[in-house]
Amino acid sequence: MRWTQQAYRISERRAIRVVGMRRSTCRYRSCAPNQNGLRQRLRELAATHVRYGYRRLTVLLRREGWPVNAKRIYRLYREEGLIVRTKQRKKMARRERSPQPVASRPNQCWSMDFVSDKLADGTNFRILTVVDQFTRECVWLEADRSMTGAKVVAALTKASTERNGSPMSITCDNGSEFASRVVEAWAMQHEVRLCFIRPGRPVENGFAESFNGRLRDECLNVSWFCSLVDANQKLAAWRTHYNQQRPHSALDDRTPAAFAQLHGVHFALTTVNKASARPGQGFAAPAKAALDPGRHLPEDDQYEGEALLRIARARDPLLSLWSDWNAHEQGSGGP
Repeated sequence: MRWTQQAYRISERRAIRVVGMRRSTCRYRSCAPNQNGLRQRLRELAATHVRYGYRRLTVLLRREGWPVNAKRIYRLYREEGLIVRTKQRKKMARRERSPQPVASRPNQCWSMDFVSDKLADGTNFRILTVVDQFTRECVWLEADRSMTGAKVVAALTKASTERNGSPMSITCDNGSEFASRVVEAWAMQHEVRLCFIRPGRPVENGFAESFNGRLRDECLNVSWFCSLVDANQKLAAWRTHYNQQRPHSALDDRTPAAFAQLHGVHFALTTVNKASARPGQGFAAPAKAALDPGRHLPEDDQYEGEALLRIARARDPLLSLWSDWNAHEQGSGGP
């Protein structure tokens, strides 16, 4: 309104009519009490509790008897420039929006992650863990003071040489070591798909998280590492024990190495549910008929599940009735 009055050089009443404003609104003067005391106390509390926001400061002022609410404190909080500057978390989008592949054979999908521990002298070190999602085998364990992208590539190269081939995909988190250009170049060179989980969702890399828990419980918490050489030797010994001797409940109490020898049977692992009477992991859905003592599977290792499919179909009562009727007709009315 003041701008209109000065620009067109008109009276106050005419400017009010042009703008559509009431004279009481134009001539209003604030009658709010002086807030200098409240501002001073707010600054003192903010200086004492440097990481408190306006809501906690409001609670403290109310405890002292100030009749204020959060809205007033927020207004004064902003006017005094007391906003706590928090470090914004870097938002990282998932590289692939398609669902992660499900392992159906050994050496197809791996998972990798890091585990931290300390030496006897208190020096921190990190352990790179690589797991096969299908056989649950520990593909690689390597300890070092710091793990960079180049060291991760070197470890993956050793693991691929030992396994006679690279996997189709590797599931990992968004750490700087895994998201480095060195790892990306290695993946492109070997045609490996890097499946990055969503930030803050470690459950999407459940194979690695589960293995890390067993590693810490059965090895790191019960071992004393004098040096990195000693740590790598003990980790190698535990890895051999884990793959070749330790029974795995998700593999029907087989060892991962023994289960890997059965990969000629084409079925995928399912989620184990110990509370139910269903068979554990390592059994496909049609393989439930194999648990019937009255039926026996062929001992040929090259079969592709056709026998299981026939057994499953033979249990259908309609097919059984049709087979009996067809046999009866051919036996009585045939030529």
